[in-house]
Amino acid sequence: MGRRKPKLIRLLVLMLLVGSVALPVKADDSGLIISVGADKKVNKKLTLGTELEWRTRNNWRTADRLALSLDAQYRLLPWLKAGAGYVLLVDNNPEKISYHTGGDLNNWRPSYWGTRHRLNATLTGTYTYKKRFSVSLRERYQFTWRPTHTTRRYDFDNAYWEDTDVDSRCKHVLRSRLKLEYNPRKCPVDFWSSVEFFNALRLEKTRVQVGADYKIQKKHTLSLYYRYQAVNGDDDETETDMHMVGLGYNFKF
Repeated sequence: MGRRKPKLIRLLVLMLLVGSVALPVKADDSGLIISVGADKKVNKKLTLGTELEWRTRNNWRTADRLALSLDAQYRLLPWLKAGAGYVLLVDNNPEKISYHTGGDLNNWRPSYWGTRHRLNATLTGTYTYKKRFSVSLRERYQFTWRPTHTTRRYDFDNAYWEDTDVDSRCKHVLRSRLKLEYNPRKCPVDFWSSVEFFNALRLEKTRVQVGADYKIQKKHTLSLYYRYQAVNGDDDETETDMHMVGLGYNFKF
């Protein structure tokens, strides 16, 4: 049985590498992610957390999203956790231009800020080898509701501004993430990589991440990571293929 454990680790590492190589190397955009979070361990099984996240797009020049999340995690077994959370998303939706069949301009809707509400339920299983390597599989069901939003658009045919409604929408997504972590002996830095698939009847998005967590003290952790995101297409989503750099800080009470 002992010989099978290193083989399992090598297999999962290979899966992460294959997932990374399978993605295209170019992207349409790049951005920055900055986050600040805090966790409170209520008891040996229950942990509560919150996080504030800020994103940019358009090669770091344009604000893209502000997100506030609240979550709870409960340890069902030594290797299995269940979780639930809520996220308030405030998105900067990009401008939209429509054309007539002949190519003439029809309408122009400038960028606008709108809100979305997101609920999720999670199960995470983790396997640890010699306290240095850990492999986890996270399955997350995600429900997002976008309420109706009224904004302005310009009608080129009649040369005037008018109100227009962005219809409400509900979306269900299953997110599957495989993550590998390595904690070197006598080192305050933990290294990790992950690949995540977003499915809504079909594969819509893939994310590959590589990062490191630096424990300044027992309660303070700084994170630095790189993310590549490949979007397979969704008519109602504004995200594109992106390279992103993430900076995070977490405090444990």
